[in-house]
Amino acid sequence: MRLDKYLKVSRIIKRRTVANEACDQGRVAVNGNPAKASYDVKVGDVLELRFGEKTMKVRVLRVSEHVGKGEAAELYEVMP
Repeated sequence: MRLDKYLKVSRIIKRRTVANEACDQGRVAVNGNPAKASYDVKVGDVLELRFGEKTMKVRVLRVSEHVGKGEAAELYEVMP
């Protein structure tokens, strides 16, 4: 699954266009490397997102095309 779509489906970022823009601006890294929106997300990848001063680091636990609102948080775990 594409990185921008994963960020939207997992509800880390609310809209796919916003996720796409974040990738284009270099605010999203996968396993320590800047990633494009077209990157193919795999289980075990570590995503690092920068929102201004705040940084969020998550590990991908599951990749699924369609997920309900209650199950979205089960797709990843937040890392310290």
